[in-house]
Amino acid sequence: MTKDLYNILGVSKNAAENEIKSAYRKLARKYHPDLNKDNKDAAEKFKEISCAYDILGDKEKRKKYDNKEIDADGKPTGFGAGGFGGGNPFGNGGYQSYGSNPFGGGASFDFSDIFGSDIFSKFAKEGSSPFGNGFSNTQYSRARKGNDINYTMKVDFLSAVNGDNKTVNINGKTINVKIPQGSVDGQTLRLKGLGDQGFNGGANGDVLITLNVNKHPYFTLDGKTIMLELPISLKEAVLGAKITVPTISGKVALNIPPYASTGDKLRLKGKGVNGGDQIVILNVTISKEKNPSLEDVLKNMPDENIRTF
Repeated sequence: MTKDLYNILGVSKNAAENEIKSAYRKLARKYHPDLNKDNKDAAEKFKEISCAYDILGDKEKRKKYDNKEIDADGKPTGFGAGGFGGGNPFGNGGYQSYGSNPFGGGASFDFSDIFGSDIFSKFAKEGSSPFGNGFSNTQYSRARKGNDINYTMKVDFLSAVNGDNKTVNINGKTINVKIPQGSVDGQTLRLKGLGDQGFNGGANGDVLITLNVNKHPYFTLDGKTIMLELPISLKEAVLGAKITVPTISGKVALNIPPYASTGDKLRLKGKGVNGGDQIVILNVTISKEKNPSLEDVLKNMPDENIRTF
């Protein structure tokens, strides 16, 4: 019975290129001989699907096959345009044997595209070829970088804005992490070469540390500027005052000018991040406790029209 290459790959004759490739990937993973030790049936199946893909995965060969110019083994049928000019596409008398390149002797097909880099890492460590004795690891598994390691680190606000040094334990290895000044929530730090080991001479992967910065009870960060909302009393707002306020580098004295209003902004130069400033936003706050003296003073004050609407 004549073999049907489409049936071998389990696709329809109208299948798109990506469908054919996807079908081959699944079957190749399933029947690959190195994943099915001492299973002759799997080895034969692998050869069969490899030869099917060699034809259906190539536009020109697929066209010749559909036009019956070549058969399921890639041999010219004597019909149509004469196939491959009367020659055997594999050069070995017909069916391609396991241990040779199923994509043609001169092909440079990247098997990592089908199997992924993990399988090459496995075979390289074991010293075996992922495609049988006829293949070499160096031919089909190029040097690859090791996998990156992702890690989330919780950091307090002041450590993030002032910069800090932390240590973390990743995969049993202690790693020193330098947190730059002005770091923000969600920022990722890359530590080169500290990830998983590369293979086939490839570089090691990196460690990617994502910062999870805690919110501060009264500071916020806007670029290099530290923002602080400062509650002041009515007396301080009217008469002015000299008070102590916090900054990210310690407490400093701040002069509140007389007749200050809520929303007024005062600048503390150089008290932000990396030479930035700290902006103090005033918020006039009235005590909820009853104050008869204050009430008498306000009653004796003349009325003022402070609205423009």
